[in-house]
Formats: sequence, C-alpha cells, structure tokens
Amino acid sequence: MVMDGELRALEPIFHRAPAGAGRAFFERMTAPDFFEIGASGRLYSREFVLDTLAERHSRPHDDPWEVTDFTSRRLEGDTWLVTYLLDQDGRVSRRSTVWTWTADGWVARHHQGTLV
Repeated sequence: MVMDGELRALEPIFHRAPAGAGRAFFERMTAPDFFEIGASGRLYSREFVLDTLAERHSRPHDDPWEVTDFTSRRLEGDTWLVTYLLDQDGRVSRRSTVWTWTADGWVARHHQGTLV
C-alpha cells in the first residue's frame, strides 16, 4: 500500500510547504491530537506549532536543508514511523514523525527533533 516515496515527499515535515502556505495547509497535514517535542526537549501543542508555522510562512525566508538516512517503518495498520537526519545549514538533528493514512491522505500525529 505505501510507497516509501510518499512519506519521503512529506519530509522534512513543515519544510516542504508551498510559498505562502497558510495555517489551513498545516491543519490538513496534522491530526487534531498532534504534538511535537522540539530539539530543546520542550513539548509543543498543535496550536502552538500551527501558530508558529503560519507566522514563519507568512513571509519569504531562506530554509536550506538536506535529508539523509531516511527510513520508514510500518507500526500498525495505516500508521508509520519515519526517521531521518536533517541538516539545516550545519544544524543537524535526528527527526522522527508518526504518520497515519486517512481518507483525506497522510496526517502527522507526532514529530520529534533531537540535536545530534
């Protein structure tokens, strides 16, 4: 059912948004119970993440990045875990995202980034 390429095309999460993407774009890609653990170890709610993304993507910004060591693993049913290394212009972090396939497409349930 799942092609590795489908999930690879979604990562790095929140960095592949089209120019001018608004809050509604990010709402569609996150589950209502989505949460994130940032590189600092801080827990972020979906609302905080959506507010931050809407602000960040409301103006042009430089976002150089490279993904390596990408893997996807089926957890159960239609839920998958994606892991990878993200190099953001020298700031390297290990990332993981839990994705679930729904009738409306892929939605993220959880994301975590840990500095390497």
